[in-house]
Amino acid sequence: MPCAAMSLDVMDSSGQTELDVDHDFYKQRIKGGLPIHEVITEKVEATEGAAGTTKNGKQCGSCYGAGNPEQCCNTCQEVTDAYSRKGWSLSQIKTIEQCEREGVNSKVVEQMGEGCMFYGHIMVNKVSGNFHFAPGRSFNQGHLHVHDIASLPEVVFNMSHTVNRLSFGEDFPGVVNPLDSVTKVSELELKPGLVDSASMFQYFLKVVPTSYTNISGKRILTNQFSVTENERVLQQVNANGLPGVFFFYDISPLKVIYKEEKSSFLHFLTSVCAIVGGVFTVSGIVDSFVYHGHRALKKKMELGKFS
Repeated sequence: MPCAAMSLDVMDSSGQTELDVDHDFYKQRIKGGLPIHEVITEKVEATEGAAGTTKNGKQCGSCYGAGNPEQCCNTCQEVTDAYSRKGWSLSQIKTIEQCEREGVNSKVVEQMGEGCMFYGHIMVNKVSGNFHFAPGRSFNQGHLHVHDIASLPEVVFNMSHTVNRLSFGEDFPGVVNPLDSVTKVSELELKPGLVDSASMFQYFLKVVPTSYTNISGKRILTNQFSVTENERVLQQVNANGLPGVFFFYDISPLKVIYKEEKSSFLHFLTSVCAIVGGVFTVSGIVDSFVYHGHRALKKKMELGKFS
């Protein structure tokens, strides 16, 4: 999937939602498995020449009925945000002058045949929630979370992906992140006949708070997690699901504590004595077995000579 068609959203059970996250998170265009030297931050500055009237000597772009009476929408993102606040669907993005001027859809067309690598970090609340990578601009409509994929050009929603690394906090010695270097191939590639279908990958994560204290007393407060996974093949896109890669996480009420401790000299001495005593005991058993075996064999040999 091209970077211009993808977005990252975060939401949780407390009601907090972040759409199209672009802070501390970046996109890297990829083609043929190699990165294209362009990092996308998705931050668009207001530009001159926006459609609308002039206010206080500055151009004031139209919000197409979605904004407040005095609100100006000079960028495609501002128009999209205004529509999102109203709960309206921006299905005909080609009719929005700001979006056409910024070449929103032309970027998607330009990046056809490319992939996209997301990297960075996000802050989440300590409650259950999810973050997902999905195509189209996202917005909230009533109590529903919606992605506007109808306005995208003819894009094949191939959600094949590789998770290079995923962690919830700082690593500590011995930690295993079960999703590191995991690759999933969409059914679209395995079964090319599913032209009208798309894949929805779901990962269900159980996050366990963890405390690790090393022998020098340094403490690391972090998390580890387990995962179960599922892939759904959507026969009708956006009707019974949304193509994308979804990570649903739930915080465990239990906490795991690891602590390194140094053994005392007395404990070391006791262990050495136990080892030495064990060696002598085993040696005595072996010696007794060899001695009695030798005597029995010798006795049989002497009886054989007499007979």
